[in-house]
Amino acid sequence: MSDLTLGSASASPPTRSRPVSTFNLVRFKKITQVGLKSIYSHGLRSLLTMLGIVIGVAAVIAMLAVSEGASYEAQQQFRDLGASNILLKSVKPAEVEETSRSGFGPPQAIIYGLTFADIRTIQDSIPGVTNVIASRIVKKNVWNLGNSMNTDIVGTSVDYPTSRNYNLRAGRFFTESEVRDHANIVVLSDEVASVLFPIDNPIGKSVRIDGDYYNVVGIMESEGFSNLGQNQAGSSNAAPSRIFLPITSSRTRFGETTTRQTAGGQESETVELHEAIIQVADQETVIQVGEVIEQILQRRHDDVDYAVEIPLALLRQAEESALRDQIVAGAIAGISLLVGGIGIMNIMLASVTERTREIGIRRALGAKKRDIVMQFLIEAVILSGVGGLIGVVLGVSIPILISFFWGMTTIVTPLAPILAFSISAIIGVVFGIYPSMRAADMDPVEALRHE
Repeated sequence: MSDLTLGSASASPPTRSRPVSTFNLVRFKKITQVGLKSIYSHGLRSLLTMLGIVIGVAAVIAMLAVSEGASYEAQQQFRDLGASNILLKSVKPAEVEETSRSGFGPPQAIIYGLTFADIRTIQDSIPGVTNVIASRIVKKNVWNLGNSMNTDIVGTSVDYPTSRNYNLRAGRFFTESEVRDHANIVVLSDEVASVLFPIDNPIGKSVRIDGDYYNVVGIMESEGFSNLGQNQAGSSNAAPSRIFLPITSSRTRFGETTTRQTAGGQESETVELHEAIIQVADQETVIQVGEVIEQILQRRHDDVDYAVEIPLALLRQAEESALRDQIVAGAIAGISLLVGGIGIMNIMLASVTERTREIGIRRALGAKKRDIVMQFLIEAVILSGVGGLIGVVLGVSIPILISFFWGMTTIVTPLAPILAFSISAIIGVVFGIYPSMRAADMDPVEALRHE
């Protein structure tokens, strides 16, 4: 009897079961279709729900792009000065400034600033210093026939362009032999060239400064000028108009004392050097060399009539400041994402209440709690995901428009869109969990009675 039972059992065809993975995939697909249908049937509400995520993601990307661009410009100014360079500047002491304005006492030249002796001492005392590029800057009227302009005349050495990362648009810079010979040659900035020679090519022609004529041998690119600080010639490094000539020619032709007209009469200043770029062999020792230079200048000068700027130190400060700015910008924009997430949760909770009877019918037909949870969670993720994608497109487009219309530098790093979209997806999951759990916990009988 037992054998017949076993035989009959073995003779019956085995029951085929659907693989678990395929079953789950089909269930997931159906639940997703239900979720998409629900979102589509309430199109306007879904669009308004996504709007908070769109604005939040776009704001994160755009603000980080603007912040990154501003940071890049600030840091590039210091990089242009050279990470292994130290910049010295002559600065008129405050007490000397007040004395010169008071008008008391006989008129005499105000003496301050860097000297050639300072430069020689720095070169002889510090082994790590490989080169020093000294500069004198005076303001003069420059003429070519009927065209003239008032501009900075920079007397310097042959290494000045490379030390400041300047490029020549045409011609050449002066040579060591021309510096030794006190040659009457000049290199014009692009702006000066366009004013003095609006039609002709300046190379090979002459300009007049005071009573002397100087042959034009080169033209600088206008983009080469940075915008750091004021020098003692009364102009800034960002001055759009400059002329360069050998420092020996500057000392011979213009002297070390300059006179300018003031409200109370005339004021004379004696400054040997307005700027000096100290080049250091090892970038790791730049900050230490800068401290030694400051100690040397403190011993040699009674007044603080100089300034020591270390681009590497300023660059590191700018990088730290940029990081703080980006964190603040990201946090402010992240608030928009948080508000968008709260909006999703609010709409999903309203949707749960609105679809109580639907949930009851689904439960009565055999839907499990996890199916209900999955349905509402998928809806929340779809809303945040689609909103995130739209926000990424908008966030990448906004910096491009800002650069095009306002000329600002904006940089969209690959991390910004990835981070913003990831946060939007996480927000969809986090803020969709509670409404989906609340829907799943409904009593099917009570849900069916709901009107």
